[in-house]
Amino acid sequence: MKADVKNLGDIILFVDKFYEKVQYDELIGPVFAGVIQNWTPHLEQMYRFWNAALFGVPGFRGNPFAKHAPLAIEEKHFERWLILFTETIDEDFEGEIATAAKNRAGLMAEMFLRRLRGMNGDPAKVIV
Repeated sequence: MKADVKNLGDIILFVDKFYEKVQYDELIGPVFAGVIQNWTPHLEQMYRFWNAALFGVPGFRGNPFAKHAPLAIEEKHFERWLILFTETIDEDFEGEIATAAKNRAGLMAEMFLRRLRGMNGDPAKVIV
């Protein structure tokens, strides 16, 4: 039986494994490669994000949607992102928090897609 996600160390494990997959993925890898030259700050931000999202630990600041809105991403990119994320969680974890992580990832993808569609390709719309 696999353990549940318990702490920041577990978050670091799944974030690092996930983004390694992302970097080598033929569909979403190029999207990230076009905007991230140094992965360390991005990974550190993701550790803070997931620590806040899963355990309520303060420290995350940012607007994830604003960072993603200018990218050339579509539904197929979010689908791949979710497949890789779920696969990564399932490799090492199971339990309430692992399930919550997968559910939050799904909700984020859905919200991002809905907001991107609402922009209707208009770069002049304000992103808040």
